[in-house]
Amino acid sequence: MTSPISDLNQLLASMRPELNDGVYVFASVPFETDMGALAPVATFREKEGLTLVVEEAAAKRAGLKVLFRCAWITLTVHSDLQAVGLTAAFAKALGDAGISCNVMAAAYHDHIFVPVDSAKDAMTQLSLLQERAQDNI
Repeated sequence: MTSPISDLNQLLASMRPELNDGVYVFASVPFETDMGALAPVATFREKEGLTLVVEEAAAKRAGLKVLFRCAWITLTVHSDLQAVGLTAAFAKALGDAGISCNVMAAAYHDHIFVPVDSAKDAMTQLSLLQERAQDNI
C-alpha cells in the first residue's frame, strides 16, 4: 500500500476517480435490524437510526425506504485522513456543475455518492479537476 498523501495539489492530480458498477441507495434502519442479507457498503450511526449505503437490489429485496439513489465514485488516491481541502475542492467542482454529492472518507480513499443520472457528468468534472491539478505540478 502506498503512503497517504496530504498535499492538496498532489491529491487532486492523483485522485483517479473510478465509477463503481451498480446503483446504490441511502436508507435508514433501526439499530437492531439484521443486516446479514444487506451487505452494506457503508454504515453510519446517527441518533435517528443506522444509515446504510447498500446496493439498490438488496434494498428492494429488504423493503427498505430509499432516501437517495446514487452512483458511487471512488477517488483511488490514498488520501491522508488529515489532508486539508480535498473534499472542498471536489465538492466545489461538482457544485459548480450543479451536481450534488454525499461524501464518505474511509481509511484509504474518499467515496463520493452522486445522483445516478449525474454520474457521467460527475466523472467528467472530477477528471477536469484532476487535469487542472496535473498542470500545476
